[in-house]
Amino acid sequence: MTILRGDCLVHLPQLGDASIQLVYLDPPFFTQKEHTLRTRDNSNEYSFGDRWASLDDYLAFMREALTHCKRILKSSGSVFLHCDKSASHHLRVLLDEVFGSENFQSDIIWAYKRWSNSKKGLLNAHQTIYFYSKTADFKFNTIFTDYSPTTNIDQILQSRARNEFGKAVYQRDENGDTVMGPEKRGVPLSDVWNIPFLNPKAKERVGYPTQKPVLLLERIIAISTDKGDCVLDPFCGSGTTLVAAKLLGRDYIGIDISTDAIRLSESRLFEPIRTESDVLALGEDRYLEKSEYERSILKAISAVPVERNNGIDGFLKFHVNGRPVSIRIQKRDEDIESAKQRLIQASRSKNCSVMILVRTHRQSERLFAPEADDSNVVVVDAYDLMIDEWLENRGYSKPQLSTASHTG
Repeated sequence: MTILRGDCLVHLPQLGDASIQLVYLDPPFFTQKEHTLRTRDNSNEYSFGDRWASLDDYLAFMREALTHCKRILKSSGSVFLHCDKSASHHLRVLLDEVFGSENFQSDIIWAYKRWSNSKKGLLNAHQTIYFYSKTADFKFNTIFTDYSPTTNIDQILQSRARNEFGKAVYQRDENGDTVMGPEKRGVPLSDVWNIPFLNPKAKERVGYPTQKPVLLLERIIAISTDKGDCVLDPFCGSGTTLVAAKLLGRDYIGIDISTDAIRLSESRLFEPIRTESDVLALGEDRYLEKSEYERSILKAISAVPVERNNGIDGFLKFHVNGRPVSIRIQKRDEDIESAKQRLIQASRSKNCSVMILVRTHRQSERLFAPEADDSNVVVVDAYDLMIDEWLENRGYSKPQLSTASHTG
Protein backbone atom coordinates (compact mmCIF):
# COMPACT_ATOMS: atom_id res chain seq x y z
CA MET A 1 0.00 0.00 0.00
CA THR A 2 1.89 2.97 -1.36
CA ILE A 3 1.37 6.58 -2.43
CA LEU A 4 4.01 7.98 -4.76
CA ARG A 5 4.51 11.65 -5.56
CA GLY A 6 5.60 12.55 -9.05
CA ASP A 7 4.84 12.07 -12.73
CA CYS A 8 3.19 8.72 -13.40
CA LEU A 9 5.38 8.33 -16.51
CA VAL A 10 8.36 8.26 -14.14
CA HIS A 11 6.90 5.86 -11.58
CA LEU A 12 5.02 3.43 -13.86
CA PRO A 13 8.20 2.01 -15.49
CA GLN A 14 9.44 1.08 -11.99
CA LEU A 15 6.48 -1.20 -11.26
CA GLY A 16 6.91 -4.91 -11.93
CA ASP A 17 5.45 -6.79 -14.85
CA ALA A 18 2.07 -8.47 -14.27
CA SER A 19 1.87 -7.17 -10.69
CA ILE A 20 -1.42 -5.26 -10.72
CA GLN A 21 -4.97 -6.62 -10.93
CA LEU A 22 -6.80 -3.36 -11.69
CA VAL A 23 -5.78 0.00 -13.08
CA TYR A 24 -8.26 2.83 -12.74
CA LEU A 25 -7.34 6.05 -14.49
CA ASP A 26 -9.08 9.36 -13.95
CA PRO A 27 -6.57 11.35 -16.01
CA PRO A 28 -6.75 14.90 -17.30
CA PHE A 29 -9.67 15.04 -19.74
CA PHE A 30 -8.15 17.47 -22.24
CA THR A 31 -10.52 20.19 -21.06
CA GLN A 32 -7.87 22.87 -21.68
CA LYS A 33 -8.79 24.45 -18.34
CA GLU A 34 -7.31 25.10 -14.91
CA HIS A 35 -9.49 23.26 -12.37
CA THR A 36 -9.75 24.93 -8.96
CA LEU A 37 -11.97 24.33 -5.96
CA ARG A 38 -11.93 25.42 -2.31
CA THR A 39 -12.81 23.31 0.70
CA ARG A 40 -16.15 23.82 2.41
CA ASP A 41 -14.60 25.96 5.15
CA ASN A 42 -12.48 27.88 2.63
CA SER A 43 -9.32 26.86 4.49
CA ASN A 44 -7.66 25.25 1.46
CA GLU A 45 -7.73 25.54 -2.30
CA TYR A 46 -6.86 22.60 -4.57
CA SER A 47 -6.12 22.91 -8.25
CA PHE A 48 -4.60 21.13 -11.21
CA GLY A 49 -3.93 22.13 -14.78
CA ASP A 50 -5.44 20.36 -17.78
CA ARG A 51 -3.88 22.41 -20.56
CA TRP A 52 -1.95 20.87 -23.44
CA ALA A 53 -0.02 22.30 -26.37
CA SER A 54 -2.06 20.14 -28.72
CA LEU A 55 -4.29 17.08 -28.87
CA ASP A 56 -1.35 15.10 -30.28
CA ASP A 57 0.72 15.91 -27.18
CA TYR A 58 -2.13 14.80 -24.91
CA LEU A 59 -2.67 11.53 -26.77
CA ALA A 60 1.07 10.81 -26.82
CA PHE A 61 1.14 11.21 -23.04
CA MET A 62 -1.88 8.95 -22.61
CA ARG A 63 -0.47 6.34 -25.02
CA GLU A 64 2.72 6.05 -22.98
CA ALA A 65 0.77 5.80 -19.71
CA LEU A 66 -1.58 3.13 -21.08
CA THR A 67 1.29 1.11 -22.53
CA HIS A 68 2.92 0.95 -19.10
CA CYS A 69 -0.44 0.03 -17.55
CA LYS A 70 -0.84 -2.91 -19.90
CA ARG A 71 2.61 -4.21 -19.04
CA ILE A 72 2.06 -4.15 -15.29
CA LEU A 73 -1.40 -5.72 -15.45
CA LYS A 74 -1.80 -9.40 -14.66
CA SER A 75 -3.24 -11.54 -17.45
CA SER A 76 -6.53 -11.54 -15.51
CA GLY A 77 -6.36 -7.78 -14.98
CA SER A 78 -8.47 -4.93 -16.31
CA VAL A 79 -8.21 -1.22 -16.94
CA PHE A 80 -10.99 1.33 -16.40
CA LEU A 81 -10.40 4.71 -18.04
CA HIS A 82 -12.60 7.60 -16.88
CA CYS A 83 -13.24 10.45 -19.33
CA ASP A 84 -15.80 12.96 -20.56
CA LYS A 85 -16.81 14.31 -23.94
CA SER A 86 -13.62 16.37 -24.35
CA ALA A 87 -11.55 13.54 -25.82
CA SER A 88 -13.48 10.32 -25.16
CA HIS A 89 -13.65 9.36 -28.84
CA HIS A 90 -9.88 9.73 -29.21
CA LEU A 91 -9.23 7.74 -26.04
CA ARG A 92 -11.46 4.90 -27.20
CA VAL A 93 -9.41 4.55 -30.38
CA LEU A 94 -6.20 4.73 -28.32
CA LEU A 95 -7.41 1.96 -26.01
CA ASP A 96 -8.22 -0.21 -29.01
CA GLU A 97 -4.68 0.28 -30.27
CA VAL A 98 -2.96 -0.44 -26.93
CA PHE A 99 -5.17 -3.20 -25.49
CA GLY A 100 -6.75 -4.53 -28.68
CA SER A 101 -10.35 -4.02 -29.75
CA GLU A 102 -11.03 -7.67 -28.91
CA ASN A 103 -10.41 -6.86 -25.24
CA PHE A 104 -12.98 -4.09 -25.09
CA GLN A 105 -15.57 -5.12 -22.49
CA SER A 106 -17.90 -2.22 -21.76
CA ASP A 107 -18.61 1.43 -22.36
CA ILE A 108 -19.90 2.35 -18.89
CA ILE A 109 -22.08 5.42 -18.54
CA TRP A 110 -21.96 7.05 -15.11
CA ALA A 111 -25.18 9.06 -15.03
CA TYR A 112 -26.04 11.64 -12.40
CA LYS A 113 -28.24 14.69 -11.89
CA ARG A 114 -26.70 18.10 -11.40
CA TRP A 115 -28.31 21.54 -11.49
CA SER A 116 -26.70 23.87 -13.97
CA ASN A 117 -27.40 26.90 -16.08
CA SER A 118 -26.23 25.10 -19.13
CA LYS A 119 -24.79 26.81 -22.14
CA LYS A 120 -26.58 26.38 -25.44
CA GLY A 121 -27.09 22.67 -25.93
CA LEU A 122 -27.90 19.65 -23.80
CA LEU A 123 -26.96 19.55 -20.12
CA ASN A 124 -23.94 17.37 -19.37
CA ALA A 125 -25.23 14.65 -17.02
CA HIS A 126 -22.90 11.71 -17.55
CA GLN A 127 -19.29 10.65 -17.91
CA THR A 128 -17.81 7.64 -19.65
CA ILE A 129 -15.70 4.84 -18.19
CA TYR A 130 -14.07 2.51 -20.73
CA PHE A 131 -13.55 -1.04 -19.47
CA TYR A 132 -10.84 -3.11 -21.19
CA SER A 133 -9.25 -6.36 -20.11
CA LYS A 134 -5.67 -7.38 -20.77
CA THR A 135 -6.70 -10.81 -22.07
CA ALA A 136 -9.87 -12.81 -22.64
CA ASP A 137 -9.22 -14.55 -19.29
CA PHE A 138 -10.08 -11.57 -17.11
CA LYS A 139 -11.46 -11.59 -13.58
CA PHE A 140 -15.08 -10.49 -13.29
CA ASN A 141 -17.45 -10.68 -10.33
CA THR A 142 -21.10 -10.38 -11.35
CA ILE A 143 -23.17 -7.97 -9.29
CA PHE A 144 -26.94 -8.44 -9.29
CA THR A 145 -29.43 -5.59 -9.05
CA ASP A 146 -33.15 -5.48 -8.32
CA TYR A 147 -35.75 -6.20 -10.95
CA SER A 148 -37.69 -3.32 -12.43
CA PRO A 149 -41.05 -2.66 -10.73
CA THR A 150 -42.72 -3.49 -14.07
CA THR A 151 -41.18 -6.98 -14.17
CA ASN A 152 -43.50 -9.94 -13.61
CA ILE A 153 -41.32 -11.83 -11.15
CA ASP A 154 -43.65 -14.84 -11.04
CA GLN A 155 -43.15 -15.34 -14.77
CA ILE A 156 -39.37 -15.01 -14.56
CA LEU A 157 -39.26 -17.80 -11.97
CA GLN A 158 -41.00 -20.21 -14.35
CA SER A 159 -38.83 -22.38 -16.56
CA ARG A 160 -39.15 -22.04 -20.32
CA ALA A 161 -38.65 -24.43 -23.23
CA ARG A 162 -38.93 -24.31 -27.02
CA ASN A 163 -42.01 -25.78 -28.64
CA GLU A 164 -42.12 -27.48 -32.03
CA PHE A 165 -42.21 -24.09 -33.71
CA GLY A 166 -39.12 -22.86 -31.89
CA LYS A 167 -41.11 -20.44 -29.77
CA ALA A 168 -40.32 -20.02 -26.05
CA VAL A 169 -43.17 -21.31 -23.89
CA TYR A 170 -43.55 -22.16 -20.20
CA GLN A 171 -42.20 -25.63 -19.52
CA ARG A 172 -44.70 -28.11 -18.04
CA ASP A 173 -44.29 -31.51 -16.41
CA GLU A 174 -46.15 -34.72 -17.21
CA ASN A 175 -49.13 -33.49 -15.16
CA GLY A 176 -49.34 -30.23 -17.07
CA ASP A 177 -48.08 -28.18 -14.16
CA THR A 178 -45.64 -25.31 -14.71
CA VAL A 179 -42.02 -26.20 -14.00
CA MET A 180 -40.25 -23.70 -11.78
CA GLY A 181 -36.73 -22.73 -12.76
CA PRO A 182 -33.65 -22.24 -10.57
CA GLU A 183 -33.49 -19.40 -8.07
CA LYS A 184 -32.99 -15.91 -9.42
CA ARG A 185 -30.57 -13.47 -7.82
CA GLY A 186 -31.76 -10.42 -9.74
CA VAL A 187 -30.64 -8.63 -12.88
CA PRO A 188 -26.91 -8.55 -13.70
CA LEU A 189 -25.44 -5.06 -13.41
CA SER A 190 -25.81 -3.06 -16.62
CA ASP A 191 -23.40 -0.58 -18.19
CA VAL A 192 -25.46 2.44 -17.08
CA TRP A 193 -24.71 3.37 -13.47
CA ASN A 194 -26.98 5.85 -11.72
CA ILE A 195 -24.78 6.90 -8.82
CA PRO A 196 -25.40 10.38 -7.41
CA PHE A 197 -22.72 13.01 -7.78
CA LEU A 198 -21.27 14.12 -4.46
CA ASN A 199 -23.48 16.82 -3.00
CA PRO A 200 -21.89 19.84 -1.31
CA LYS A 201 -22.66 18.49 2.18
CA ALA A 202 -21.40 14.93 1.65
CA LYS A 203 -19.11 13.84 4.49
CA GLU A 204 -16.48 12.48 2.10
CA ARG A 205 -16.32 15.69 0.06
CA VAL A 206 -12.92 17.33 0.51
CA GLY A 207 -13.03 20.18 -1.97
CA TYR A 208 -10.81 18.61 -4.61
CA PRO A 209 -11.74 19.37 -8.24
CA THR A 210 -13.31 16.43 -10.10
CA GLN A 211 -13.55 14.32 -6.92
CA LYS A 212 -15.53 11.13 -7.59
CA PRO A 213 -17.82 9.29 -5.14
CA VAL A 214 -16.34 6.38 -3.19
CA LEU A 215 -19.44 4.36 -4.18
CA LEU A 216 -18.47 4.64 -7.84
CA LEU A 217 -14.95 3.36 -7.25
CA GLU A 218 -16.16 0.61 -4.93
CA ARG A 219 -18.33 -0.74 -7.72
CA ILE A 220 -15.44 -0.80 -10.19
CA ILE A 221 -13.17 -2.50 -7.66
CA ALA A 222 -15.84 -5.01 -6.62
CA ILE A 223 -16.51 -6.31 -10.12
CA SER A 224 -12.87 -6.65 -11.19
CA THR A 225 -10.88 -7.66 -8.09
CA ASP A 226 -10.96 -9.84 -5.00
CA LYS A 227 -9.69 -9.15 -1.49
CA GLY A 228 -5.91 -8.93 -1.42
CA ASP A 229 -5.62 -7.87 -5.08
CA CYS A 230 -3.67 -4.72 -5.88
CA VAL A 231 -5.35 -1.64 -7.37
CA LEU A 232 -3.37 1.12 -9.09
CA ASP A 233 -4.46 4.71 -9.71
CA PRO A 234 -1.80 6.65 -11.67
CA PHE A 235 -3.70 9.95 -11.21
CA CYS A 236 -5.01 9.44 -7.70
CA GLY A 237 -5.88 13.09 -6.96
CA SER A 238 -7.72 13.24 -3.65
CA GLY A 239 -7.32 9.49 -3.16
CA THR A 240 -10.88 8.23 -3.74
CA THR A 241 -9.68 5.04 -5.45
CA LEU A 242 -7.31 4.32 -2.58
CA VAL A 243 -10.03 4.92 0.02
CA ALA A 244 -12.41 2.56 -1.81
CA ALA A 245 -9.67 -0.07 -2.10
CA LYS A 246 -8.89 0.14 1.61
CA LEU A 247 -12.56 -0.12 2.57
CA LEU A 248 -12.88 -3.26 0.42
CA GLY A 249 -9.71 -4.91 1.68
CA ARG A 250 -7.56 -4.46 -1.43
CA ASP A 251 -3.95 -3.34 -1.66
CA TYR A 252 -3.37 -0.10 -3.51
CA ILE A 253 -0.80 2.12 -5.18
CA GLY A 254 -1.52 5.77 -5.89
CA ILE A 255 0.51 8.22 -7.94
CA ASP A 256 0.04 11.96 -8.28
CA ILE A 257 2.26 14.84 -9.27
CA SER A 258 0.68 17.24 -6.73
CA THR A 259 2.07 17.44 -3.19
CA ASP A 260 -1.30 18.75 -1.97
CA ALA A 261 -3.08 15.77 -3.53
CA ILE A 262 -0.68 13.33 -1.84
CA ARG A 263 -1.23 14.93 1.55
CA LEU A 264 -4.99 14.92 1.04
CA SER A 265 -4.95 11.24 0.04
CA GLU A 266 -2.90 10.33 3.10
CA SER A 267 -5.29 12.17 5.42
CA ARG A 268 -8.33 10.46 3.88
CA LEU A 269 -6.72 7.04 4.19
CA PHE A 270 -6.04 7.67 7.87
CA GLU A 271 -9.80 7.92 8.42
CA PRO A 272 -11.60 6.61 5.30
CA ILE A 273 -15.16 7.86 4.87
CA ARG A 274 -17.88 6.59 2.57
CA THR A 275 -21.00 8.72 2.14
CA GLU A 276 -24.00 6.41 1.84
CA SER A 277 -26.51 7.48 -0.79
CA ASP A 278 -30.09 7.69 0.44
CA VAL A 279 -31.19 7.89 -3.19
CA LEU A 280 -29.62 4.50 -3.91
CA ALA A 281 -30.75 2.95 -0.64
CA LEU A 282 -34.32 4.23 -0.61
CA GLY A 283 -35.01 5.10 -4.22
CA GLU A 284 -35.97 8.45 -5.73
CA ASP A 285 -39.66 7.86 -4.94
CA ARG A 286 -38.78 8.11 -1.24
CA TYR A 287 -38.30 11.85 -1.72
CA LEU A 288 -41.67 12.42 -3.37
CA GLU A 289 -44.03 13.84 -0.76
CA LYS A 290 -46.76 15.32 -2.94
CA SER A 291 -50.00 13.35 -3.38
CA GLU A 292 -51.41 12.54 -6.81
CA TYR A 293 -54.09 15.15 -6.20
CA GLU A 294 -51.51 17.86 -5.49
CA ARG A 295 -49.43 16.84 -8.49
CA SER A 296 -52.45 17.03 -10.77
CA ILE A 297 -53.13 20.59 -9.61
CA LEU A 298 -49.50 21.65 -10.08
CA LYS A 299 -49.37 20.05 -13.51
CA ALA A 300 -52.57 21.82 -14.56
CA ILE A 301 -51.03 25.24 -13.86
CA SER A 302 -47.62 24.34 -15.33
CA ALA A 303 -45.81 24.36 -12.00
CA VAL A 304 -42.71 22.52 -10.75
CA PRO A 305 -43.40 20.48 -7.56
CA VAL A 306 -41.33 21.26 -4.47
CA GLU A 307 -40.61 18.40 -2.07
CA ARG A 308 -39.78 18.67 1.63
CA ASN A 309 -41.02 22.24 2.16
CA ASN A 310 -43.69 22.89 4.78
CA GLY A 311 -44.96 26.08 3.22
CA ILE A 312 -44.49 25.83 -0.55
CA ASP A 313 -45.76 23.05 -2.82
CA GLY A 314 -44.42 24.35 -6.11
CA PHE A 315 -43.23 27.21 -8.29
CA LEU A 316 -44.51 28.37 -11.64
CA LYS A 317 -42.11 27.58 -14.46
CA PHE A 318 -41.91 31.27 -15.32
CA HIS A 319 -41.08 34.33 -13.18
CA VAL A 320 -43.12 37.49 -12.78
CA ASN A 321 -41.13 40.73 -12.78
CA GLY A 322 -37.98 38.62 -12.71
CA ARG A 323 -38.94 36.91 -9.44
CA PRO A 324 -40.33 33.43 -8.67
CA VAL A 325 -44.00 32.68 -8.07
CA SER A 326 -44.65 30.29 -5.19
CA ILE A 327 -47.68 28.01 -4.81
CA ARG A 328 -49.38 26.38 -1.85
CA ILE A 329 -52.25 23.90 -2.01
CA GLN A 330 -54.62 24.06 0.95
CA LYS A 331 -54.46 20.86 3.01
CA ARG A 332 -57.58 18.98 4.07
CA ASP A 333 -57.14 19.83 7.77
CA GLU A 334 -56.17 23.46 7.11
CA ASP A 335 -58.30 26.61 6.96
CA ILE A 336 -57.57 29.05 4.17
CA GLU A 337 -56.05 31.76 6.36
CA SER A 338 -53.61 29.35 8.02
CA ALA A 339 -52.59 28.14 4.57
CA LYS A 340 -52.04 31.74 3.48
CA GLN A 341 -49.86 32.55 6.46
CA ARG A 342 -47.70 29.47 5.88
CA LEU A 343 -47.29 30.38 2.21
CA ILE A 344 -46.30 33.95 3.04
CA GLN A 345 -43.83 32.85 5.71
CA ALA A 346 -42.15 30.27 3.45
CA SER A 347 -42.01 32.69 0.49
CA ARG A 348 -40.25 35.55 2.29
CA SER A 349 -36.79 34.06 1.87
CA LYS A 350 -37.52 33.25 -1.81
CA ASN A 351 -38.16 36.89 -2.77
CA CYS A 352 -41.38 35.88 -4.54
CA SER A 353 -43.18 38.42 -6.68
CA VAL A 354 -46.57 36.72 -6.47
CA MET A 355 -47.90 33.89 -4.31
CA ILE A 356 -50.68 31.56 -5.42
CA LEU A 357 -52.88 29.78 -2.89
CA VAL A 358 -55.05 26.98 -4.25
CA ARG A 359 -58.21 26.53 -2.16
CA THR A 360 -59.41 22.92 -2.02
CA HIS A 361 -62.33 23.24 0.46
CA ARG A 362 -64.30 25.81 2.44
CA GLN A 363 -64.32 24.15 5.83
CA SER A 364 -63.48 26.29 8.91
CA GLU A 365 -63.01 29.56 7.06
CA ARG A 366 -61.12 31.38 9.82
CA LEU A 367 -60.47 35.06 9.16
CA PHE A 368 -57.28 36.92 10.03
CA ALA A 369 -56.56 40.60 9.85
CA PRO A 370 -54.82 41.23 6.52
CA GLU A 371 -51.05 41.71 6.63
CA ALA A 372 -49.10 44.23 4.66
CA ASP A 373 -47.34 41.57 2.62
CA ASP A 374 -50.36 39.45 1.68
CA SER A 375 -51.61 41.72 -1.11
CA ASN A 376 -49.63 39.65 -3.60
CA VAL A 377 -51.38 36.42 -2.59
CA VAL A 378 -53.76 35.21 -5.28
CA VAL A 379 -56.38 32.75 -4.04
CA VAL A 380 -57.80 30.41 -6.70
CA ASP A 381 -60.17 27.48 -6.34
CA ALA A 382 -59.21 23.96 -7.38
CA TYR A 383 -61.21 22.58 -10.30
CA ASP A 384 -63.01 19.96 -8.22
CA LEU A 385 -64.06 22.60 -5.65
CA MET A 386 -65.46 24.80 -8.41
CA ILE A 387 -67.40 21.87 -9.88
CA ASP A 388 -68.74 20.81 -6.48
CA GLU A 389 -70.02 24.32 -5.76
CA TRP A 390 -71.58 24.65 -9.21
CA LEU A 391 -73.46 21.39 -8.70
CA GLU A 392 -74.48 22.36 -5.17
CA ASN A 393 -75.80 25.78 -6.26
CA ARG A 394 -78.02 24.12 -8.85
CA GLY A 395 -79.36 21.48 -6.52
CA TYR A 396 -77.47 18.59 -8.04
CA SER A 397 -75.89 15.91 -5.91
CA LYS A 398 -72.97 13.67 -6.62
CA PRO A 399 -71.65 10.48 -4.97
CA GLN A 400 -69.36 11.06 -2.01
CA LEU A 401 -65.80 10.34 -3.10
CA SER A 402 -62.91 9.36 -0.90
CA THR A 403 -60.80 12.31 0.22
CA ALA A 404 -57.71 10.16 0.75
CA SER A 405 -55.97 11.65 -2.28
CA HIS A 406 -56.74 15.18 -1.02
CA THR A 407 -54.85 14.92 2.24
CA GLY A 408 -51.51 16.05 0.85
